[in-house]
Amino acid sequence: MRVAVVKEARPAERRVALVPQNVSRLTKAGLTVHVEPGAGAAAGFPDEAFAEQGAEVSPDAVDGADVLLAVQPPTVDQVNRLAPGGLIISFLPTAQELELIRAVRDGGRTAMAMELIPRISRAQSMDALSSQALVAGYRCAIVAAERLPRFFPMSITAAGNVPPASVLVIGAGVAGLQAIATARRLGAVVKAYDVRTAAAEEVRSVGAEFIDLDLPPLDGAAGYAREMSEERGRIQRERLAPHVAAADAVITTASVPGRPAPMVVTREAVAAMRHGSVVVDLAAEQGGNVEGSVPGQEVTIGGALVWGGQNVPSQMPGQASQLYANNVTNLLVLMTSDGAVQLDFDDEIVAGCCVVHAGEVRHQPTRDLLASVQAPAQEEV
Repeated sequence: MRVAVVKEARPAERRVALVPQNVSRLTKAGLTVHVEPGAGAAAGFPDEAFAEQGAEVSPDAVDGADVLLAVQPPTVDQVNRLAPGGLIISFLPTAQELELIRAVRDGGRTAMAMELIPRISRAQSMDALSSQALVAGYRCAIVAAERLPRFFPMSITAAGNVPPASVLVIGAGVAGLQAIATARRLGAVVKAYDVRTAAAEEVRSVGAEFIDLDLPPLDGAAGYAREMSEERGRIQRERLAPHVAAADAVITTASVPGRPAPMVVTREAVAAMRHGSVVVDLAAEQGGNVEGSVPGQEVTIGGALVWGGQNVPSQMPGQASQLYANNVTNLLVLMTSDGAVQLDFDDEIVAGCCVVHAGEVRHQPTRDLLASVQAPAQEEV
């Protein structure tokens, strides 16, 4: 069977879904790999590196392919160029990609969403959300250190002592913990907050102080936080505000899967920070943890600089691609036997991440959303 690796077409996307070192794993499984020219160039992987590993570099890589590998969702045209029954593996935010979902469904093809990989131990090597969050968390700490106009570490010199910077991290998932660890390695004094019970121990394990706001925890499914009430959010923002004001840099990484990011830092709290302070909002694309943040832009609130994250893992495309390629390769090899991709829906990994198959939308939230969007048009008829 033929696997196609596309050159990402979305603006500012520099990652690639497969890196040269992973080609041999797929060919050993009996698959052939075809790569569009320039697919890995922005991530530091030239066409020659793919060819040396046994891939064929061709502008027609997608035409008639059985499997399409991508980071961002492919275009409808790319889907329609696949072989009948073709399989797409990519990130797939279904609420924003209904036209693509319809094209996959109506064409009898299959789509798997990497963000829907179940959070079970057997699927850890395929967990693309975690691998990309790791990259994003590191990047956030570097951005904060770069834009803060003072040292992160303490310095003791003949000219005087320089105290360490104070960093506050809100959200202690994979990205938050990586941001904490990186800021600590750079010499900052770090405090952190998260709504989940296990977060306190995890925060302390990477050398930060956990902030206790004296609020009940909000543990959700699969280790994520669950959505909070408006009243709980208001109280939390009020109790976080003095910690925000005291910090030189604030990094926010809080998210709830499938929902807008919670707003945890108000504009007033940012305005109360010292002049020259920095706020890094990793969740800006999902609605923002920080009131007033803008995805992909830097804005000033009071005397603080607010950096809104946009496709942050793509800002470190080489290692982000390597990690993502491992996730995708592990999933594809799991489904491959004797050179053919075979979908076993008794496997909870396969069933969990499959959005569309054989003309049916299998992912219930997506199916419900499609029905709700189509309903008004049906009523008019």
